Amino acid sequence: MTLPEWTKPGLYGALGGAIAISILGFSFGGWTTSGTAQEMAQDHASEEVTIAMVPVCLDMSASDPERAEKLASIQDASGFGRRRAIMDTGWATLPGTDTPNRDLAAACIEGLELDGS
Repeated sequence: MTLPEWTKPGLYGALGGAIAISILGFSFGGWTTSGTAQEMAQDHASEEVTIAMVPVCLDMSASDPERAEKLASIQDASGFGRRRAIMDTGWATLPGTDTPNRDLAAACIEGLELDGS
């Protein structure tokens, strides 16, 4: 069987076009792999859980009998020390877990509206 003379350049052109479209699609077209899509979905879900749990953190702080002392220690701290201080209070611990959540602590600090935060 004899192939036409244009077959070889046509196949090379199709292969080159497929490579170019793939590069453009992943770079500029918004295409993602399934791993990247899952990672993006997990990050988005984590952010939404943090936002949803801020009122719980604020309620825990409002009902804490040692609230005044804990707020004073949080206000005395600065920068990342504030986040660590609020994590130490236990207000940034998600229900059902034993360890405080850093993202929730940062969001809770904003919700407490401390002076200079």
